[in-house]
Amino acid sequence: MKNERDRCIALAGVFQAAELASQVAHRGIADTNAMEASIHSLFQINSDTVENVYNGLSGVATGLRIIIQQLEGTNSRKLETTRYVISLLHLERKLGRNMGMQEKIAKGIRTGSDRLIHYPMLHANILAGIAEIYFDTISTLKPRIMVQGDPLHLKNPENINKIRSLLLAGIRSAMLWRQCGGSRLKILLGRNSLVHAARELMGEINAAG
Repeated sequence: MKNERDRCIALAGVFQAAELASQVAHRGIADTNAMEASIHSLFQINSDTVENVYNGLSGVATGLRIIIQQLEGTNSRKLETTRYVISLLHLERKLGRNMGMQEKIAKGIRTGSDRLIHYPMLHANILAGIAEIYFDTISTLKPRIMVQGDPLHLKNPENINKIRSLLLAGIRSAMLWRQCGGSRLKILLGRNSLVHAARELMGEINAAG
């Protein structure tokens, strides 16, 4: 599970979570299907394939588009999304050295998984539980991710829960990226191959759709 395809899917998960968190912060809304796939990834502990973590390859379509946009160096790049991605990758490495925090997150996810019997994936109760996990764990690591956006949306408790849930999903994808052999160096030196892989995966999604 260390090929370029799997690495690209996992990295798309990081970019997708970062972009969706930014969308919620600025607009108060984000693509429901993409958000559901990102949150879904938090509850997939022993998936057979990387794409199954996101309930299928189409689950990271948004993330694949953002990879192409961000790594090609076009005028449409979003520096804010890139900043969140860099922070998520950095915080995941810190989490990797903190077994106690990992267990705390795992316990919280197990509790949330039990709630899914009664509530849909994006129900306010599910997101509130995930947001609490993030607040009690990842948000205590330094440097904290400072989310920018419209104050009106950032004052809304439900939006805060969505953002924190998405950031935790970003951490999950960052962990998957590392497990697939990903590193910061692979992003810096392998931009072209990542963009090529993302384009091929988008082709697969379009062909299937």
